[in-house]
Amino acid sequence: MKRALLALGVATLVTGLAAPAAAKPADPGRATLTGFASLPAETFVPNSETSGTQLGPDPVNGLTPPFAGQPVQGFSGIVPRGGGVYEMLSDNGFGSKGNSADFLLRVHRVEPDLRGGTVKVLGGFDLADPDRHITFPITREDRRLTGADFDVESIVRATDGTYWIGDEFGPFLLHFSSTGRLLEAPIPLPGVQAPENPFLNGAEPNLGRSKGFEGMARSLDGKRLYPLLEGTVSGDPAGTLRMYEFDVRKRAYTGKRWTYPLDAPGHAIGDAVVVDRNRFLIIERDGAQGDAARTKKIYLADVRDRNQDGVMDKTLVADLLDIANPKGLGGFGKTFRFPFETIEDVAILDDRTLIVANDNNFPFSTGRTPGKPDDNEFITIKLPRPLHATR
Repeated sequence: MKRALLALGVATLVTGLAAPAAAKPADPGRATLTGFASLPAETFVPNSETSGTQLGPDPVNGLTPPFAGQPVQGFSGIVPRGGGVYEMLSDNGFGSKGNSADFLLRVHRVEPDLRGGTVKVLGGFDLADPDRHITFPITREDRRLTGADFDVESIVRATDGTYWIGDEFGPFLLHFSSTGRLLEAPIPLPGVQAPENPFLNGAEPNLGRSKGFEGMARSLDGKRLYPLLEGTVSGDPAGTLRMYEFDVRKRAYTGKRWTYPLDAPGHAIGDAVVVDRNRFLIIERDGAQGDAARTKKIYLADVRDRNQDGVMDKTLVADLLDIANPKGLGGFGKTFRFPFETIEDVAILDDRTLIVANDNNFPFSTGRTPGKPDDNEFITIKLPRPLHATR
């Protein structure tokens, strides 16, 4: 870890200086599409409550709110459970604190058929705080959590079967039982507050709106979490994002911090997953969709900072807008594009295979077909080179 600590020190020193120019990554070759499945946008939790009442009466991409149930959408985090089953975290609902009070935060259990193209929704669980660990006011008296309470964007499963979830409003770390029961008070990030933070008390926020923990990885031994901010903290170089280390046993940040350099200040990250003790896969994306999309990439980021420029070293492993599709999977052509505004889920299946999924921002995003709400799509891709990941 000596080199990682050195990277931390250099990353801290660059705070407030001009952002370093990221070296252009070498072309790794094209990834190949090996599986495709799609869950229709208009998929709702059976026998669930009405949602979307705060979206107004006008149609959105052909759909008129409110909706008869809770949409199975907004996949912003993924947990592989084996046997082709995944747990998918839905984000705060309809895009903002102000319009998502009737969206119940939930983890869905799904089984995509990556050969047949369909996705089964097997169930899931809502997130709630029945033991009143949250001390600030929340939306519902029954203590079920909503998109007006937290913007949950990242999830890992701990070695004890509980879940750690990253929130953007605080930003907070949230610890839940295996059934979605909050186990302790939200854990704030020292020195960083977003505009939605309930403890701001008139202070000036130093992070953008909903720019908290978009990605979070877990160390291989489960002892550490690595939450990654989506936005740049005030005073940091433009286009740089902080990744922190959190000690699960001590329930405290360790003081170690690294810097991820975006290709451009207007970009954002979508997810992060551990490859080994020094390397992470990170989704980087622009804010465009459809034909206008230009950057939807997966990078291998190394905290050892071998070139000593003060930021993580980046190596491109997959361009999601240029995926080889020799078998024409999904009915698409020889080149497959994953052109969604928000691509927020990645997991390693083997040393050369990744599963990737989008957050469809129901009913707003239209990256696949203009004027039509995006489905939730799952793809598997084979990388041109092995990751040499620690098993």
